[in-house]
Amino acid sequence: MSQTNTAASASSLQRRLGTLVVIPWAGEYAADGADMPFLMAYSLGDGSDGPAASEAAVLAAAREIGLPVGGEIFDVSHAPKTGISVLVEGGRAVLSMPYLYAACPVPDQWSAAARARKAVYVIFASRPWPEAAPGVDVDVETLRDFAGDPEVLGTAAHFLVPVTSVRG
Repeated sequence: MSQTNTAASASSLQRRLGTLVVIPWAGEYAADGADMPFLMAYSLGDGSDGPAASEAAVLAAAREIGLPVGGEIFDVSHAPKTGISVLVEGGRAVLSMPYLYAACPVPDQWSAAARARKAVYVIFASRPWPEAAPGVDVDVETLRDFAGDPEVLGTAAHFLVPVTSVRG
């Protein structure tokens, strides 16, 4: 698993968010049985006012961006003014959205799923995950435990983002 840190900003909300990290994976999507490319963005909980404030800041950021929280999947292609995009090129994914710009290497299975679906399923988790800091190995079981936790999923924003590439 790979993870990528984000650039810092001086805004109050950004400071409360703390370090935002993105982790990619691909796997069977229950709705249709085909591979789905996932990106999960989460805070390490190291914001200026601690983990609880980081969680509240993620929820505030999601509301500000217009992302519903709690499991409903929002299709960004129907609301292009969100400022959210995913660029997939050369074995890398770049997630760009308000408060977060992150690039990370993605496995071939992920890239193939992104090309096939022409979209990426992004989960913006409000619950901090300090154990999955950049540079720390995250095994599949640990990722499954966090990303599959009903409390994590129930307090996250879920959204589909159309894939863009340099080639168009």
